[in-house]
Amino acid sequence: MSGRGHDRLLFTAVLILVGLGVVMVYSASAIRAQERFGDPAFFLKKQILWALIGVTGMVWLMGRDYRGLRPFILPLLFLAFGMLVLVLVPGIGVKVNGARRWLRLLGFSFQPAELAKLALVGYLARLLADKEERVREFGTGILPPLTVCAVFFLLVALQPNYGTAVVILLTGLTMLFAAGARVTHLAALGVGVLPPLALVFWSVPHVRGRILALLDPAQASPKVLYQALQSQVALGQGGSLGRGLGEGMQKLYYLPEPHTDFIFAIVGEELGFAGAALVVAFFALLLWRGTRIALGAPDRFGALLALGITFVIVGQAAINFGVVVGLLPTTGLPLPLVSFGGSSLVVTLFGLGVLLSISQAAGMGSRVALPPRPLPAGGWGS
Repeated sequence: MSGRGHDRLLFTAVLILVGLGVVMVYSASAIRAQERFGDPAFFLKKQILWALIGVTGMVWLMGRDYRGLRPFILPLLFLAFGMLVLVLVPGIGVKVNGARRWLRLLGFSFQPAELAKLALVGYLARLLADKEERVREFGTGILPPLTVCAVFFLLVALQPNYGTAVVILLTGLTMLFAAGARVTHLAALGVGVLPPLALVFWSVPHVRGRILALLDPAQASPKVLYQALQSQVALGQGGSLGRGLGEGMQKLYYLPEPHTDFIFAIVGEELGFAGAALVVAFFALLLWRGTRIALGAPDRFGALLALGITFVIVGQAAINFGVVVGLLPTTGLPLPLVSFGGSSLVVTLFGLGVLLSISQAAGMGSRVALPPRPLPAGGWGS
């Protein structure tokens, strides 16, 4: 970051990840696209279109002052809320593989949960920045933002989309902690909420099956275990340097969703440990630069906004990595910037445009760390 411009390192890393995603989507989907649509480049063309829209929006947003977004945050939040409600309505929400996660808009499928993540981050950043010291009070500081998080969590979980719901919950808690909420309040919430939440998840048969498959694969049904096993086979076959781009075998109807949720497994198979490690390194770079931008932001709103955007993207990537390597149960979360999918790619790039706008402001004038005043114990900056 510098006063002369945006964070060029972050910008370059984002473009590289998007470019890699376009290449890997084609490699992972060409055979299936040829069979289903008679065009091996069917998914590639869509991904390129979405990448162009997303990068254009990112460049436009990074050239604007992020503080000008404040008036649009509440309308965006209500729009996301309305879309999350509509997607649950039979006949309006599009149901695929037992989940109702999409809306048809102007001939395109859109996933409201992706917009909801970004809208919620903006809302929390604005609300918590305005509350300042009051965030240390439970009733007026923590309860209002947590209630909004809980509503969005519930609407997304009802689709069902448990992976995104967990990302929403963790993002909210992270932003509350960063804003200066008392650790005792957050710990009490964890003790009071997590056990019943775990019981609710455990009561869902397919979620329980995935968790049991992770804990004791020998006792799991082959159907539940299949995706995870094929993903690990792909990684194992890749070795150090991979089979070669386009030469992977698991995408030949062995691994379900090779161009979406499990594209990282195809990266590992075709580009090897070296390629997979490079992808992880780019997300680590995004975490580093995003954290630096948050710490250097000129106001609390910018700091919390940068933190929230960074956490949503990197947190989702970390969960995706964990699923692919077998450390976490299957969640259905795509790998940001890399997996096939217009909603995820476009919204993520728009969020990164805002992050890059904050990086510009972080390099101008005197730096004000997050938060711009010392916080008492229990929050970032104490």
